[in-house]
Amino acid sequence: MGYFGKLAYSDGRWSTGGPTAVPFLLVDVHDSDVATVDYRAADASGGRFYLGYEPRIYFEEPGAGDPVDTTAEAEGFARWAREAAGTDVDPAEVQGLMASPSGAPPADEVVEQTVEKLLALAGLPLPEWPTDDDAPPG
Repeated sequence: MGYFGKLAYSDGRWSTGGPTAVPFLLVDVHDSDVATVDYRAADASGGRFYLGYEPRIYFEEPGAGDPVDTTAEAEGFARWAREAAGTDVDPAEVQGLMASPSGAPPADEVVEQTVEKLLALAGLPLPEWPTDDDAPPG
């Protein structure tokens, strides 16, 4: 079984709860195969994209949602990184990390690796991923 968890980056730090301020970045990982990335800027603009697989592909529910416009979301995330972190990011590099709308397998074995590549592009610190030792008993 892979990692399940939600991490938020706001106010210059990572937390396991929701974001504490805007701008923020929210990363929700499902079984180390899908990461939903939500980002919001100070003006409340933002977006959502996926790393690993899009949920509609992963859960084999093609009608569950439209494919992500990866070009638009990559440009939106690059804007967010510039405004929130002061980092210039090439949208093409972000787009190369995104889940394929056609369902092509991701390059990384676990989506946490892809998340870390995205964060490095944006100049953000890496979160401390919880380990099995952090899990509740049982």
